[in-house]
Amino acid sequence: MSVAARRLTCVDTTLQDPLVGQVLDGRYRVEARIAVGGMATVYRAVDTRLDRVLALKVMHPTLAADGSFVERFIREAKSVARLSHPNVVGVYDQGTDGSYVYLAMEYVAGCTLRDVLRERGALQPRAALDILEPILAALGAAHRAGFVHRDMKPENVLIGDDGRVKVADFGLVRSVDTVTSTTGTVLGTVAYLAPEQLEHGTTDTRVDVYACGVMLYEMLTGGKPHGGDTPAQVLYHALNDDVPPPSAAVPGLPYELDELVASATARPPELRPYDAVALLAQTLEARSALSVEQLDAVPPQARTAGHDNAEDRTSVIPRSLTVSRSAGLDGMNRTSRFETSPPPPRRTGGTPPRRGLLAIVAAVLLVLGVGGGIWYINSGQFTKVPAVLAQSEAVAKQRIQGAGLGVKVERAFSDTVKRGKVIRTDPEPGDRIRDNDTVTLTISKGPETVALPDLKGYRLDKAKDRLKSAGLEPGLVTREFSDEVIRGQVIRTEPGAGTKASSGSAVALVVSRGAPVEIPDVAGDSVEDATAALEDEGLKVEIASEQVNSEYDKGLVAEMSPGAGKQVGAGDTVTLTLSKGPEMIEVPDVVGDSVDDATRKLEDAGFEVDEDRGLLGLFGDEVKGQSVDGGETAPKGSTITIEIG
Repeated sequence: MSVAARRLTCVDTTLQDPLVGQVLDGRYRVEARIAVGGMATVYRAVDTRLDRVLALKVMHPTLAADGSFVERFIREAKSVARLSHPNVVGVYDQGTDGSYVYLAMEYVAGCTLRDVLRERGALQPRAALDILEPILAALGAAHRAGFVHRDMKPENVLIGDDGRVKVADFGLVRSVDTVTSTTGTVLGTVAYLAPEQLEHGTTDTRVDVYACGVMLYEMLTGGKPHGGDTPAQVLYHALNDDVPPPSAAVPGLPYELDELVASATARPPELRPYDAVALLAQTLEARSALSVEQLDAVPPQARTAGHDNAEDRTSVIPRSLTVSRSAGLDGMNRTSRFETSPPPPRRTGGTPPRRGLLAIVAAVLLVLGVGGGIWYINSGQFTKVPAVLAQSEAVAKQRIQGAGLGVKVERAFSDTVKRGKVIRTDPEPGDRIRDNDTVTLTISKGPETVALPDLKGYRLDKAKDRLKSAGLEPGLVTREFSDEVIRGQVIRTEPGAGTKASSGSAVALVVSRGAPVEIPDVAGDSVEDATAALEDEGLKVEIASEQVNSEYDKGLVAEMSPGAGKQVGAGDTVTLTLSKGPEMIEVPDVVGDSVDDATRKLEDAGFEVDEDRGLLGLFGDEVKGQSVDGGETAPKGSTITIEIG
């Protein structure tokens, strides 16, 4: 069934809804039901005061009596109302009418990203990035405003008939400063929840980053990264398996896209970009590294583009199930919540679509045959080349592609245009060009030669940023002691500051280990005394998990690494290995043996030997006694005295 057909079917079911045809709160005339979820129903309505179409999200009356649900509903309104961003579905109003609690929101005529994936499966890389970037822009605005979405999935990405991409349903939004963990349940859609959400309930901006990585994987491959017949099985894979590279499902995808997905979906949250702004920067960088052919490659449908409704629902997952990693997770209690469905398409009476970035997604969807609205084509066969001189490569590409033109990139040195910016276009800005023709961008590589900046005293990360800004690349990093430069700061570059280097060449960095420190000998000391002595020298201490036999009593320091007398930097770590006490071994019986035989037997057993000849044994060669009797045990390496008579 087509997207349009599904929409018509959905609209037909609204005839029995008691709110359809009513005026809510004396202002909002309800026209049609759009979608029904576990918490609320969404309607298309008209604001009779302002005469505008909007979406009305009405909490189910049975839940409106629950104070916690109402509080959460109102919190959604207040949270999203604070976000003023073109890629976020806006909230206009919140109120109550008898048993109805509602939100008045922006109405987006079009479809969801889920509809696109159902219809088309895997998308071209350009289309996937054109959709991902405005999603990240919206989330970036939310993250920088202090909010986490927590329920990102294709159902919450709306694609308007005019090509706009908008993030919807911030119903699970929380303040970054207040979100630490939840108890009892995890709210969200299993396939898109980050491992820390599933296992511990902890959430911050990086859970949205993870969800965007999963959505990018799905757009590139047409399938989810972790399969399973139940949410429990998907959960198990998410906790135990990394998201595979998209190229494993769609051979030929560039490694830059594999790296982008891997970065966003790293299981340890600390390995992901900190927030959507950081991921957007990585996305733009990945796009700039791809050729036109790579961006426009038509993917083989490596996976069936079918859709498992059970996985896509937002679920309430019992906490007792989320903490287990066993393969037997099954039978999860799922409770559906609001799933944004596309409203019926509205015809705009011939108004041309918005240009620029918004038209990119519109053009992509038009090529893919997706979307229920009316698409308009600019009249005539020619257009003008957009003005993009001195713009970044990413911005220039977006503007040119937004005008319906292709892009080819060339690079050249420039003493006047900053690295990464547009030097010129062919044809020139303002020139007439046939629709769908290609504009060649010449991007600056910076000056052909660059004077190396003086980076002494810079932290390593800042020094690398300075080199990149100068058109150079950070090279090999080595470390050495310095009495003058603080640990972690740059001592010098190789070549040195002021040296002329070719643009793009690598520069080695020498970083300070701080002033040298000689490790004191703490073997045989207690852990407390050894730790104090090392910390007094500015060193850190770790205790090895394994213990060894040694000449020292049990619990004392047996070994250290690096060893005593070695030079290290202040702040370096010394590992202490504790003693299990000496190894006890059996003493051979050597009474009656010759001195040579007795010595050999004792030394072979692991002992030192001392001779006691006295006055009568000066010329004797027979052992008359030993300090530890044969058959008894003594510490390995200890000294056994033999009496010679």
